[in-house]
Amino acid sequence: MNNLVDVAIEYGPTLLGGLKVSLTLTILSLALGLPIGLLFSFGVTAKNKAFRYISVFFVEVGRGAPALVLLQLMYYGLPNANLTLSSMASACLALTWTTAAYSAELIRGGMQSVPSGEIEGSHALGMSYRDCLRFVVIPQGLRIALPSLMGFAVLLFQATSLAYSVAVPELMSQAYSIGSSTFQYLPVFIVAGLLYAAISIPATWLSVGAERLLSRHL
Repeated sequence: MNNLVDVAIEYGPTLLGGLKVSLTLTILSLALGLPIGLLFSFGVTAKNKAFRYISVFFVEVGRGAPALVLLQLMYYGLPNANLTLSSMASACLALTWTTAAYSAELIRGGMQSVPSGEIEGSHALGMSYRDCLRFVVIPQGLRIALPSLMGFAVLLFQATSLAYSVAVPELMSQAYSIGSSTFQYLPVFIVAGLLYAAISIPATWLSVGAERLLSRHL
């Protein structure tokens, strides 16, 4: 126990720095991936074949390929195409792709859950198709999908630990580096796990609470 406390005190600032990188990577991936996911949610059912095929391709590959494979592809694969990205940019791009793919299906499911009566009512009021999407379908669909999107955000935060494989100095990478230099792997990884849990558990409770709150008004 004393060893664990000593490790937390001595290496806490380094691990907290890694946690900051993990959170930054999560926020960037969500900020970029969610709008793209919204676009793909329309694209997979679009009448325009080119748009539909492109959307389906990115969604299916993003969901079907493990995040670790996408990370390796962006960091090690793109240089073969004369495109070299930093480790942080590669990780952000890969996790953005994963976010867009999964959020597209979550958002599409939410919009399909909007009661047909709401849509028929908007048409009866003379609203155009765009206005119906803008004021009725998209707001209510996002509201329905919000708890699932929050749950996915927690999983994405945990998935940032994979970014150590492309040299991003996030929490897992810092913990492994400290363990390699001190050979105190057990206490270091316990502290790292507690930091992950300190973010993931409250965020999970928040998503469950949001689901219960929104279910009362749907």
